Amino acid sequence: MSRHTSYGKSNKGGTKRNVLKRFERIDVLKKLGRWKEGENKRITGLPKTPVL
Repeated sequence: MSRHTSYGKSNKGGTKRNVLKRFERIDVLKKLGRWKEGENKRITGLPKTPVL
């Protein structure tokens, strides 16, 4: 029996996302040198980062 087309492709997770999760944004900020481990503990208001 074949799958219905509404289920989509099986490799859907491999596409590039344009929204990062918080831990991904912190990793990008660390790579850019804009995140200091002891100072920055805010949950909201993270600066915008480029998608790498």
